[in-house]
Amino acid sequence: MKVYIKNMVCNRCEMAVTKAFENLKLPLVALTLGEATLSRTFSSVEKQGLATALRTLGFELLEDKTTQTIEKIKNRIIDLVHHQNDKLKVNFSTYLSEELGQDYSALSKLFSEVESMTIEHYFIAQKIERTKELLVYDELSLGQIAEQLNYSSVAHLSNQFKKVTGLTPTHFKKLKDKDRKQIDAL
Repeated sequence: MKVYIKNMVCNRCEMAVTKAFENLKLPLVALTLGEATLSRTFSSVEKQGLATALRTLGFELLEDKTTQTIEKIKNRIIDLVHHQNDKLKVNFSTYLSEELGQDYSALSKLFSEVESMTIEHYFIAQKIERTKELLVYDELSLGQIAEQLNYSSVAHLSNQFKKVTGLTPTHFKKLKDKDRKQIDAL
């Protein structure tokens, strides 16, 4: 049985959700961002207990198909941008289509209708937040960041960064109060 969970965006999220399943003695077989597989179905009491436990951790059980699909799209993009830089070089629409087993145009239309932004804008927003994170760490040059995030050039990254944030990457880096957003809030 599969269960879909909203707001899982990192490895720490997986650890927290795993602990919730363990505390409730639910038979978790596998867990990835936004998706848990159990070895059996659970009762309505167990489901309510899980929903409550997840809510206290900042997560949410997803019940309807549309919300599940949107969350899968977001989780794949977050995973791609923040955890699998090597895969950024593949065709983005093909990647999503293959990962979710659905036609990209249908995914794109659904995402736009529900989120009031395109998948591409969400993808760019995630890349900009990742850029901010890497700028704050100050371990990579802007050229290395552009390469890691698969931008065609530093100029392309800088232009997109300024378009989204209103600041150049250099100006952002000099700010004392760096305005970063939680990736699950984008």
